[in-house]
Amino acid sequence: MKGLHGIIFSYEKRAGLRELTEARMPASVPFAGRYRLIDFVLSSMVNAGITDVGVAIQGNYQSLLDHLGSGKDWDLSRKHGGLRLLPAFADDNLMNGAREYRGRMEALAGVRSYLEDIRQSHVVLADSDLIVNLPLQDVYQAHLASGADITAVCTSDLDSEGDVTFFRLDETGRVAEVLFPLRDRAGCHRSLEIYILSKDLLLKLVDECQSHDQVSFRGAALQARTKDLHIQSYVWDGYAAQIRSVKEYYERSLELLNPSIRREVFAPGRPIHTKERNDASTYVDPAGVCCNCLVADGCTIEGTVENSILFRGVRVAKGAEVKDCILMQDTVISRDAVVHHVIADKDVVVKESRTLMGHGSYPMTIAKGSKV
Repeated sequence: MKGLHGIIFSYEKRAGLRELTEARMPASVPFAGRYRLIDFVLSSMVNAGITDVGVAIQGNYQSLLDHLGSGKDWDLSRKHGGLRLLPAFADDNLMNGAREYRGRMEALAGVRSYLEDIRQSHVVLADSDLIVNLPLQDVYQAHLASGADITAVCTSDLDSEGDVTFFRLDETGRVAEVLFPLRDRAGCHRSLEIYILSKDLLLKLVDECQSHDQVSFRGAALQARTKDLHIQSYVWDGYAAQIRSVKEYYERSLELLNPSIRREVFAPGRPIHTKERNDASTYVDPAGVCCNCLVADGCTIEGTVENSILFRGVRVAKGAEVKDCILMQDTVISRDAVVHHVIADKDVVVKESRTLMGHGSYPMTIAKGSKV
């Protein structure tokens, strides 16, 4: 899409994700057997024809760098434009150096020279922890047709935890109020933290916020300017999940075992791209059981696996029992071990005859590389 440039914000921490972000940023948390959280928003941009994307990074971003690489797997490895990683640090004279950004506007101020060099007329801003397969070209066309200053993508599904933004809309779909936090959500729409605006307006907002030491996009650019700017909603009532806690991660992951939800997330014609690993095919032993599961390449299943998601390279030994679990890359469940309602991060080893039991409302989470 020649008129649209993408910027994705990847934050250092989401407190609710606990062990899942000890060794990585939320953007690179594994999801759905072979993907990372950032893949979904990034793929929505690529599927819309966007050829230039900047990813604002901070904190523990090595895992994200390893995953994104040059952007080749998303067709974003280019001599001009393509994928750009933006270490958005903010100046702080009091600290005699630089610190990590506190909000979107501060991150954008830290890469202002990058914004000035954007070749497209409009910019789409998005968070990296959203599971959605969004027809972004339709959102852009709706933005142009409405004549709005900012188009905000939102949903009528109010089910989400953590730090969430809500909109009250008028009868024309214009955003009348921006609210956070909010207890009484009746009649509201939940923001999906995807916004389209012109490059010129973005630069103006960045400069104004920087001069007033305002760091929040939703507070300084949206909430404070609802009367001055025409902020139009684009209501998306397809599948959309913001992953802000371990509970949300677990529930949203296991939702993919529902074929109708899986077809919506991985919609035909809008593929979700990710880094390839080229594993061999998965092997299921004749005596093994694999029922109602999402299983990636390279797994070996000799025991019993039910209602679970297995990432690439997972091994389940003979006599082992896995139910309602999420086992990330290269996890090993040894002989006669029993694991129920468990999220095992990468390279976890559950030793022989161990029993690990979580609960559907509070799954047990095992940190990366642990041996239990």
